[in-house]
Amino acid sequence: MPEQFIWGMEVFLNGLMSGVLYALVALGFVLIYKASGIFNYAQGVMALFAALTLVGIMQGQVPFSHLINAVLGTEIHHFGWHVPAILAILLTMVVMVLLAWAVNTFVFRHLVNQEPIILFMATIGLAYFLEGFGDIMWGSDIKKLDVGLPQGINATIDEVTYNIFDYGFFIDNLDLFATAIAAALVFTLVVFAQYSKQGRAMRAVADDHQAALSVGISLNFIWVMVWSLAGFVALVAGIMWGTKSGVQFSLSLIALKALPVLMLGGFTSIPGAIVGGLIIGVGEKLFEFSFGAMMGGATENWFAYVLALIFLVFRPQGLFGEKIIERV
Repeated sequence: MPEQFIWGMEVFLNGLMSGVLYALVALGFVLIYKASGIFNYAQGVMALFAALTLVGIMQGQVPFSHLINAVLGTEIHHFGWHVPAILAILLTMVVMVLLAWAVNTFVFRHLVNQEPIILFMATIGLAYFLEGFGDIMWGSDIKKLDVGLPQGINATIDEVTYNIFDYGFFIDNLDLFATAIAAALVFTLVVFAQYSKQGRAMRAVADDHQAALSVGISLNFIWVMVWSLAGFVALVAGIMWGTKSGVQFSLSLIALKALPVLMLGGFTSIPGAIVGGLIIGVGEKLFEFSFGAMMGGATENWFAYVLALIFLVFRPQGLFGEKIIERV
């Protein structure tokens, strides 16, 4: 079997793993867009904020320690204890729920029935606020995140592929774990959105705020619930990306890679976020492998956006998005 084909198979598998991580971020966008029609530009920053909070809690870091020390002239940085990963994740989820409540109470409750561009601009402001707030709260230094997830090459896949192809595939255990988590999340969220009472209410709110209110659906409850779910997805994505590349402020830029994922999969489809992520992950890896050298490299930086642009021309609603027909 030709070596190029074998290498291409390894690149394909690693592309699938990268696509799952992109899809985890895109899920948060889909959840909020389905419930409120808001494109949440702050989703990537929410993943960063969740990861910063998780590391801070695990390490026993004093929140706002830099600000406290600057004002009071003290040298306080840590409480002197470490929190187990499971407990820290639960406490971080509580923080994300409180964040969801605050976002709804102080921002979006006052913007009901406003134009979509106003809601979008509000999420841009929220993104910059959270980024600055996270910096003040936990500091801007790069942090290592270790919650006990398996990492490194999967020995079983390496051994099996070596026996078959005389070449061992490098597949990261963390990517395999992320794939399993993403599959479980997608299944759970699809069942929730389609069959639960809250899921049906969520779709009703997305269709028409006033009509939903008129039949007794609490807009405040639905929005807090959806932002909490998006916060949970952001926490999962923050854990995966933070474990993979460290918790740093460039983590918020993963939201930009989620945009072409949404354009391919559709802004209203949970399964579409996964499929779009896989297409982008595999596409950019294979394109770099096949044409990167002759095009000067770094094609992964722009391939996804070009593919999304081409896709928009022929199917603007995405593969799984709802086609909107307006009668005039």
